[in-house]
Amino acid sequence: MCPFETFDHTADVGLRVRAETLDELFAEAARGLFSVLLENPEAVERHEMVELQLHAEDLAYLLADWLRELLYIFDTQHLVFSEFQVKVNERRYTLSALCSGEPLDWSRHRPGTEVKAVTYHGLRVEKHGEEWLAEVILDI
Repeated sequence: MCPFETFDHTADVGLRVRAETLDELFAEAARGLFSVLLENPEAVERHEMVELQLHAEDLAYLLADWLRELLYIFDTQHLVFSEFQVKVNERRYTLSALCSGEPLDWSRHRPGTEVKAVTYHGLRVEKHGEEWLAEVILDI
């Protein structure tokens, strides 16, 4: 079973992610974002690494900020990522990540859906038993 899925939302697309750990949840959310941005995210090779550090006021905002930062890098630096080593501190609401990818190359990376923004609408990060669940709506 794929750890993330998209769902339709009025004029938007939703991203639902499940994982055993919080670190995996944030990594899979990032993979989910790039699966929306690119039709073939598996074509992204790992030639460059970008390190990110984030802090937020809670886990849900941390997830939104994480995806916003990745979207910002995609839009401004034209980098795409396929590998995410993420460490989330759930008590301090901090994230450190090492993202691996390469410059966007439209001859190899097929465009997916344009994502304008990561929204707060319906945003959630929750633990259900032994599993973490996150939902976020992407404005397209």
